[in-house]
Amino acid sequence: MQWIVDAYALVLAALTLPAGLLGDRYGRKKFILIALALFGLASAACAYSTSVNILISARVALGVGGAFILPLALSVLSVFFNDDERPKAMGLLMGGVFLAYPLGPILGGYLLTHYWWGSVFLINVPIALLALIAVAILLPESKSSERHAVDLGGMLLSILGITGITYGAIQAGSKGWGSDQVVASLACGAILLILFVRWEKFMVRHNRSPLVDLKLFSSARFTWGTLLATAVTFCMFGLLFGLPQYLEDVQGKNALGTGYRLLPMVGGLIIGSVIANRLLHKTGAKLAVAIGFGIMAVGLMLGTKTSVHASDPFIVLWVGIVGVGLGFAIPSSMDAALGALSPESSGVGSSLVTAIRQAGGTLGVAILGTVLGSSYRNNLNLSGLPDQIAAVARSSVTGGVAVAHKLDSAELLHVVRTAFVHSMTVMLWVCAGIALVAVVLALLFLPNKTPVSVDEKS
Repeated sequence: MQWIVDAYALVLAALTLPAGLLGDRYGRKKFILIALALFGLASAACAYSTSVNILISARVALGVGGAFILPLALSVLSVFFNDDERPKAMGLLMGGVFLAYPLGPILGGYLLTHYWWGSVFLINVPIALLALIAVAILLPESKSSERHAVDLGGMLLSILGITGITYGAIQAGSKGWGSDQVVASLACGAILLILFVRWEKFMVRHNRSPLVDLKLFSSARFTWGTLLATAVTFCMFGLLFGLPQYLEDVQGKNALGTGYRLLPMVGGLIIGSVIANRLLHKTGAKLAVAIGFGIMAVGLMLGTKTSVHASDPFIVLWVGIVGVGLGFAIPSSMDAALGALSPESSGVGSSLVTAIRQAGGTLGVAILGTVLGSSYRNNLNLSGLPDQIAAVARSSVTGGVAVAHKLDSAELLHVVRTAFVHSMTVMLWVCAGIALVAVVLALLFLPNKTPVSVDEKS
């Protein structure tokens, strides 16, 4: 079960960076079409898998397709939209991405209730086909005019390094940060990424074409736009990890009900991105990003008041406020980063932004999941329960609720749910703290106006 989930995440993270280079070199439209076709075929293969090994292999292929789609879609925005149009395009793109988060549980829950399990993959096929037709007809081809050899050493080091970090973060959620396997994976990943940076510097010194032009980080707009976009992803993934558990295990909602209660986040994001787009034209990215993180912090701090029996209007209120903050912060910070890219480097640059954000999201789930889990266990009182049963209850709130129902113990159920609510409160305070720090960082370091692109400077 773990590999069915993680196979996709690992491949997606590992191939995101090389995807941008290949799009820049050989044509962004070409690789988007290939990726969409692969995504559709792999989805069908997942749906009709006859064994676990086939399903995992199909999920790997699905990850390969996914690794190309988003970064190359982002790179196209840098090529075809000017500084005035790009924030609006970015808001529409990210709005579509975020619509998927609540739509997944809603649509997935409906399909699993009424049809066989493969339908949750099969639904991707007509969507991929429609996208394939639209891209083929509407999207012009674009690629870098500079023709350099592919940096195979950089590709290999980046793939292995990102895989090590991502795998270690995934395993930390279940095995703990002190596990030998987790420590070894994270250490190997970090060492390989350090070697990757040194290799890229070596390539530049010898007048060869590196996978990533490290001069991108000389742009404060690119660097701080990327880091702030990653901070948003870190907090958001933690929230999306904890909130569904609260709704389903504490309040007893089903997947469909959970999805409906996440919709205010998307509604808030749409509202926030519309307002932020107007603000960007008047004041620049600095204020828009800072306001976004400030609104996020307010929503997250309000969320810390959530109780076991919190009402739907209250949950809708604070989740919606967080969504408005996301609508300000994500498109504005992403636009700040992408605005520093030239058409020549848009593919690799957008892939770098996507890869760093992906790593931030994975680490967000791992770190905030650890905060959630450890706080939950520390607030459980399981005295009197046999060790084996107590271990199940400590493993997660889902296990605790299952044990309470099995024992028909209202008292244990209350203890489990109260412990989880306390742990979610701690996690939301951590996210709010990160958001407040990001406000300060945006005001201090993020430039307002789009500078001359890094490539043009050099």
